[in-house]
Amino acid sequence: MTISVGDRIPSVTLTKATADGPDQISSDEFFKGRKVALVAVPGAFTPTCSARHLPGFVDKADELKAKGVDEIAFTSVNDAFVMNAWGKASDASAIVMLADGNADFAKAVGLTFDGSKFGMGERSQRYSMLVNDGVVEQLNVEAPGAFEVSSAEHLLSEI
Repeated sequence: MTISVGDRIPSVTLTKATADGPDQISSDEFFKGRKVALVAVPGAFTPTCSARHLPGFVDKADELKAKGVDEIAFTSVNDAFVMNAWGKASDASAIVMLADGNADFAKAVGLTFDGSKFGMGERSQRYSMLVNDGVVEQLNVEAPGAFEVSSAEHLLSEI
């Protein structure tokens, strides 16, 4: 079942890279008590994700925070090392990179697709959501191959 506005984020473990190595964090802990703009992409370093999606949120980070967003996070079905490298390569220091290496989060929110014909296996669909204290307030899921409603500009227009 796909997550909807008003639903609570499911409890799963995500991983983020730190100076001391990968650090696991529960989604309950990550989203607790704050407003988070969460963006999911099919893969770090993939064309649309790297050329348009992540740069838009890097550029609009201050505007999102001025509208009450406490944290901006990107998630993908990649490991913490890849997510960390992508963040560094994209000068995305204002964004938390959350690895969903086994697609546990993507599966739990019901937003996966089969990228096997591209050699990618099960991946997350492209979407953005605004999560307030663990509850989804906005959800913008892209049609396959599209990049419109999950952009930083669109999310900003909804806040």
